[in-house]
This record gives sequence, structure tokens and C-alpha cells, in this order.
Amino acid sequence: MNKISGSVVVLSGGVGGAKLALGLSRVLTDEQLTVIGNTGDDFEHLGLAISPDLDTLMYTLAGEVNPETGWGMRHETWSFLDALEKLGGETWFRLGDRDLATHIERTRRLAEGESLSEITRDFCNKMKVSTKILPMSDDTVRTQVQTDRGQLDFQHYFVRDRAIPKVIGLDYVGASEVEPCLEVLEVLRKTDLAAIIIAPSNPYLSIDPILAIPAIDAAIRATNAPIIAVSPIVQGMAIKGPTAKIMAELGIEPSAGNIARHYGDLIDGFILDATDGTMAEQIESADLKVTSCDAIMRSLEDKIRVANVSLDFANSISHQ
Repeated sequence: MNKISGSVVVLSGGVGGAKLALGLSRVLTDEQLTVIGNTGDDFEHLGLAISPDLDTLMYTLAGEVNPETGWGMRHETWSFLDALEKLGGETWFRLGDRDLATHIERTRRLAEGESLSEITRDFCNKMKVSTKILPMSDDTVRTQVQTDRGQLDFQHYFVRDRAIPKVIGLDYVGASEVEPCLEVLEVLRKTDLAAIIIAPSNPYLSIDPILAIPAIDAAIRATNAPIIAVSPIVQGMAIKGPTAKIMAELGIEPSAGNIARHYGDLIDGFILDATDGTMAEQIESADLKVTSCDAIMRSLEDKIRVANVSLDFANSISHQ
């Protein structure tokens, strides 16, 4: 068990965030760890309410995630999608037979008036996920991508169009008007909060939608706990996904240093991959501490190692 005391909150998107969340779940108690998941990626498809990042977190922590993709469920079958294709239906968003059950049940329960956070909590209980996973809000926030082909819903940009259109800007529609889930504010205001860790998720697509909710941003900035971010960029390349491509198209050089600058005065500490360790001195300042480690998380041991580095780093900052 890690020597950090108190509670820890993680801000997470999908695959990269889920890897770190899994590592943290192995070194912290269930009572210590809470993961706040991005819901800006949520959308309706084929009449179903789909929450990709929440599901990736849940499947990963349940040991049910597809190990080859990092999303979807292991031992998946595709009979539904095959039948849908024969009928001429939309099959660009891959819904496996096992995964489909999650979306159907979520849609039914939302229609009956349950909140997304209530449903997520119950799904986690059913899948024996003891780590608390909270959607950032029970209200609707939708990430919209401004591109050279017009404004696109996130999933249309990322999955249907395979992130090919050039990104001009991003909007988090509804974020400025919604309230966070009540539990989100409760965990961010806990008196024993020991660290907030921003996972190595895409800052623009996964973390910024969370921070775009004013009450969440205010609660994070009001805390005395150290706020640590783990870089999703290694040697100018994204560990996974289109982070580097989006940065370049927005006129920002893809680098770990520019990720740190993106978060700015929100964070107290930044974790680089060891291969970018030479950047540490140019990033570090009086208000920002920097450390490095092997940040690529392939095995469970890798995930636990990065989790321990994150916690030790946060612990060192809190005692300075």
C-alpha cells in the first residue's frame, strides 16, 4: 500500500486515464480513490445512450476490457453488428454484443428517470468495481469539434471520420450551464484530500470538458491538495489518440512542455516521460515542480509503477 494518506481524485478520459486509474486502484484503498470521468464524449447512437469514457473506466477496473484495444469488452462477439450491416444500418461505431447490453440498460433506466451517476454506481456494483467512478455531471455536455469540414460531434469526428478532418477549435456545449454531480463537489472539497491527479488523457478532448464546468474548475482551484498532471505526449508523439495531431493543427508544437503550459497555473506538478527528461529544467518554475519516469503503461506492473510515482510526487509537493 502506498504511503500517501487521505483521499485521491483522478480526472480521466478513456483508455489512458483508465490505465492509471487501474494502477492507483491497486495501491490505494477503495475509500481513498475516486475517478471523475469525462462525459463530453457521450452521445446517442441507434437510439441508445452511450458513455464511452465511463464504460472504458468501468470495464478496465472490472477486468473486462478488451486488452487489444483498451476499450470495449473482452471475449466480444459481433452478431448484432453483422445483422445490422445486412439491414443497411450504421455500423461505424462498433457495438459488440456484450457491450450493447450496457447501453440498452442505461438507456432504459435514463428514460425511467434515473440519473447517470446512479446508473453508473449500480453498474459498477454489478460488475464488482469497488473504486468510485463519477460522471462529471448528470446533465448534458457535448464536445463539438470545429473542423475544416464544419462542426462535428466528437464521435463523428473521432470514430466515423477517424480524426482525419483538420481541427480548428473545440466547444464544450452546455458545460458553462450545467452543475457537477453532487458527489463530485463532495470529493473535491473533502478535508482529507491528498492529491488531484490529471491522467494522461487528451487534454483537449478528455480533460478540458471536465474543467469547462465552472463549479468543478473552482473547486479544484480552491483546494490545498497538490494537483499533478501526467503527460500524454512522449517525444512529441501521443501515447494514444490524436492529441499530437490536434495540437499541431491548432498551431501548438506537440510536446510535453506545451501540455504543462496548457494546464498552466492549475497544476502544481507535472510528470514527464523519462525520454523527455531534458525538458524538466525548462518547464520547472517556482510554482511548478517536474519529475520524470517511464510513463508508458503496457503491463499492470507499469500501471502500478506510474501510480506510485504520481502519489509519491504529490506527497513530496504537499510537504514542501
